[in-house]
Amino acid sequence: MQDSPYGLAALWLQGDMVIKVVSVLLLLMSIVSWYVIVTRAWQAFKLRASAKVMGEFWHAQSFDQGIQILQSQDRHSPFSALALGGQAAVEHHNDSKHDLHGQISLTEWLTESLRADIDDNAERMQAGLPILASVGSTAPFVGLFGTVWGIYHALVGIGASGQASIDKVAGPVGEALIMTAFGLAVAIPAVLGYNTLMRSNKTTIKKMQRFARQLHAYFLTGRASKHNAGAM
Repeated sequence: MQDSPYGLAALWLQGDMVIKVVSVLLLLMSIVSWYVIVTRAWQAFKLRASAKVMGEFWHAQSFDQGIQILQSQDRHSPFSALALGGQAAVEHHNDSKHDLHGQISLTEWLTESLRADIDDNAERMQAGLPILASVGSTAPFVGLFGTVWGIYHALVGIGASGQASIDKVAGPVGEALIMTAFGLAVAIPAVLGYNTLMRSNKTTIKKMQRFARQLHAYFLTGRASKHNAGAM
């Protein structure tokens, strides 16, 4: 590759400062996007593992045992955090009858508490995804800018030398077009990763919402409703 006059090494050696800055920028964008993809994919994998034992929660002999089941796959499982948050909301409401929020019915207070916990978990799950969206939408244009600048730089060199033969044009123009391919190579994984992680997060959030409805029924009646339990 180093001996080829049309390879990446030639592009780097013959390119000016603008081409080198664009190349480094695309490389950094690729590293950041892959870091987000790998870390978020690992988080999604743990969430799916936690969701698999969610149904076993209702077969536990006690609430504490159910929490242990939820935390068996992930100690920081959002499902266990949701259950503990609901329990804390009920206890706080019962201990605060004389406060302003004590005047709110337990049903409404518990509903809003569970919904707030789901929103907080959803926000954490979405962390990093805007980066993928930004990389996926901007990387092709960054690469295209490098291509345009490279072609312009090549044409200026050809004009200065007065030689426009195919062997003089093919090398510089081909090297400039590599920037477009580089931009697409950065953008495509970012877009695919973003879409995949968004679908995974939506599925997990739906499971959390269903689990929250079951918890709502449990904390108000002391047992999960048959309808919600059957939905598991």
